[in-house]
Amino acid sequence: MSVESFIDTNVFVYQLERLDARKADIADELIETGIETRTACISFQVIQECVNTAIRKAAAPLGEDEMRRYLLDVLAPLYRVQPSIALYMKSLEIRSRYRFGFYDALIVAAAIEAGCRKLYTEDLTDGQQVEGVAIVNPFRS
Repeated sequence: MSVESFIDTNVFVYQLERLDARKADIADELIETGIETRTACISFQVIQECVNTAIRKAAAPLGEDEMRRYLLDVLAPLYRVQPSIALYMKSLEIRSRYRFGFYDALIVAAAIEAGCRKLYTEDLTDGQQVEGVAIVNPFRS
């Protein structure tokens, strides 16, 4: 499996909450392009974090029906990386080597497993390279 980019949870949160119009527009573009061209992906972790945030923590939480639609229409088409012992082992290696938090390391490990060249997130250092994956903050001004 090889896709161009991995999209982290914060991109979906900006799309859903729409509290920052500029970031919401950027998120829309990344997500829509990723789905249409099949060049982007996410992992189980992104789905879990996104659903939890959207129904419990968002400024305007989604109802169950809205969340189901979002899950089927937006998250499911991008879902490629499932949990595995190998993924957890890789995340521990990345955590130790780069001094990332465990969940950030798990996202990076998922991007590596998917063969991505870019990881869109604002949670890590923009421009950093991790085993062939470039960290890109799509919201950087």
